[in-house]
Amino acid sequence: MSRAIVFEEPGGPEVLRLADVAEPQAGPGQVRVMVRAAGVQPFDVAVVEGWLPAGADAAYPRTPGNEFAGVIDRLGEGVTGFAVGDEVLGFTVLNAYREHLVIPSEQVTAKPPGMPWEVAGGFTAPAQTAYNSLEELEVGEHDTLLVHGAAGAVGTVAVQLGRLWGATVIGAARETQHDYLRSLGALPVDYGDGFTGRVRELAPNGVVTAALDGVGGTALDATLELVEDRSRIITLYDHDRAAALGVRLSPARRTAARLADMVALYTRGEVKWHIHRTFPLERAADAHRAYKAGGIRGKIVLTVD
Repeated sequence: MSRAIVFEEPGGPEVLRLADVAEPQAGPGQVRVMVRAAGVQPFDVAVVEGWLPAGADAAYPRTPGNEFAGVIDRLGEGVTGFAVGDEVLGFTVLNAYREHLVIPSEQVTAKPPGMPWEVAGGFTAPAQTAYNSLEELEVGEHDTLLVHGAAGAVGTVAVQLGRLWGATVIGAARETQHDYLRSLGALPVDYGDGFTGRVRELAPNGVVTAALDGVGGTALDATLELVEDRSRIITLYDHDRAAALGVRLSPARRTAARLADMVALYTRGEVKWHIHRTFPLERAADAHRAYKAGGIRGKIVLTVD
């Protein structure tokens, strides 16, 4: 048997429980990973509350978890390029909150020895979301990029990538996060009355050319006032409003090759990472409560012993 976090009906963190489940077996083209860490993110919270991603199995019980890191302990028929004992990180749709995970081999990449497990377990989703979003927005030199929720996991990466690609980056977050944002290279700005005016004061010539919205609501409304070309706004939060407003969604194009590129940036020290807090697997409900409480700097991660 193996252990997994499951839920049998939608709800809040209280529906999550630890259960004994059958050990999954690797089929053709798959690897089985002994999970050492799994990230906690908005995607998972939405799944627990009842949202079902496209292509996911609708049956209960369900196990959340969209990203992971661990050690390969089984290889399916036809798998090449990996061996039992390899340390990897990767991505899935569901099922990462567990001890053993079966995954197609093309959804993992090597974990470098210098990357801690808790970093690797929570790295995949924010790293690729940030990269894919900024690539879609064609962020580069001469841009001024506004990042909402800049101290969170996606924001942390987006700020640093924006700077690496030559943009001026304005990071919106609570004032308690401003020193952190400065350390990443952002110009920090607080929310509240007068927000758009403060952003324009920071922006060269008062112009913001692109935005990544990780907050939604009034933050997205303010962004519509600041960015003239709405095709250069991506929201990660207000999916239901995007089409009507003429703004975009982050493209779903995660690949192991893209993940490997982001891991290389981390290894070279070009992308820094911050772990807000870790919880053992059996405390997944507490991890979700901590996430929903807000004020997250970087990432919350589950660890599996």
